[in-house]
Amino acid sequence: MTGHSPLRDAFLANRDRIADQHAALLDPGWRSRMGTIAIFGGGIVLYIASFFLLDMSLSNLIGGFRRLADIVGLMFPPTPETWSRFYLYLGAIGQTLSIAFLGTLLAAVLAVPMGFLAARNVVANRLVHLLARRSLDTIRSVDTLIWALIWINVVGLGPFAGVLAIMCSDFGAFGKLMSEAIETASDKPVEGILSTGGSRFAAIRFGVVPQILPVFASQILYYFESNTRSATIIGIVGAGGIGLHLSELIRVLEWQQAAFVILMVLVTVAAIDQISQRLRGAIIGRRR
Repeated sequence: MTGHSPLRDAFLANRDRIADQHAALLDPGWRSRMGTIAIFGGGIVLYIASFFLLDMSLSNLIGGFRRLADIVGLMFPPTPETWSRFYLYLGAIGQTLSIAFLGTLLAAVLAVPMGFLAARNVVANRLVHLLARRSLDTIRSVDTLIWALIWINVVGLGPFAGVLAIMCSDFGAFGKLMSEAIETASDKPVEGILSTGGSRFAAIRFGVVPQILPVFASQILYYFESNTRSATIIGIVGAGGIGLHLSELIRVLEWQQAAFVILMVLVTVAAIDQISQRLRGAIIGRRR
């Protein structure tokens, strides 16, 4: 077809009038262009300066890739060497999963009341709402690894410190996500319960919770999957789990055993990812 579309014909017929009405958009002028050029140029200068500020060197990068290739070569074939070490690593993987599960579950349970306190449509007191929000922001701003170092000094080395580290890290995130989910919930079920004589607690229990529960459960599953990797990292600093063994193997240059442990972690994370995807699909429904 070679005919013109009605929209194109209408545009051509009113081209001059459109150009007059939207001249600033069609021809932004030299000031706007200079601003765009300045921002783009500043980004390029900052990018180049970062190489010097961070002492980045192409020769070091090439040499690093060569050393990395040597290390990868030393990792093959991955092996635990003995069955006793295999069972040791398998138990450590189970400990890592336990750390991730307990930390995530405790964070979710503690975040429920804080999420309601931080939601504007539940708590009308602005001071309470502000304190709850800022508390969640403060806790969330500290990384899991930092929490692990703090709790190791409080309760000592071991998986208990790892559980507390993940709990603190996820508590702030869960509280924020839950408060946002509560604020976006529909008010109609709440109004319906209140109009029939129901209490405020009943309105929240039967009007708000059923709306946010599937979303919150999906977020818990996602964070459990992510925390499995985090539990491996915090184990390196002494918070228990497979990370402690992986750190020791790398320190003594047992690359084949280290590669075996890394493969175990990858398989575990992949399995959890598949299971959590199925559970999330069952909770919130699959998109067709």
